[in-house]
Amino acid sequence: MWKDTVNGNISDASVGTEELAHMEMICAIVYQLTRNLTPEELKASGFDKYYVDHTLALWPQSAGGTPWTATYFQSKGDPITDLHEDMAAEQKARTTYDNILRLVKDPEVCDPIRFLREREIVHYQRFGESLRIVQENLDSKNYYAFNPEFDKNGACGCK
Repeated sequence: MWKDTVNGNISDASVGTEELAHMEMICAIVYQLTRNLTPEELKASGFDKYYVDHTLALWPQSAGGTPWTATYFQSKGDPITDLHEDMAAEQKARTTYDNILRLVKDPEVCDPIRFLREREIVHYQRFGESLRIVQENLDSKNYYAFNPEFDKNGACGCK
């Protein structure tokens, strides 16, 4: 359980729910920006290939056109590994929002992007706090010798 400075206590499930809401907000921004495009504007913007496949429906993909996939999730079941992965994901999202803010000046886009950026920073901090708690509760002699979730007391056979 983490203490979130905005919402109070939050759990892994509520962080996941909030991340899905972030995706929904981004999709809503894309929809608002594209809903009234003419065929000529679609072609001029390079959005025509997307349009051919999806019309103006929302289809999550990277800026380079790679569709979203669950393979983006990384999980090992080791709390240290997974928390580092979570922290990296939050930082990558923050960097993406920074890049958007450098390119876009429309307040109707920038304001929600700034909000999302702030949430990524809070999530990064909460994951960092969780990592410190996990590290403080590990036996320092076995810090990297075993997976603390499964190999209790170093019973993995590592020496």
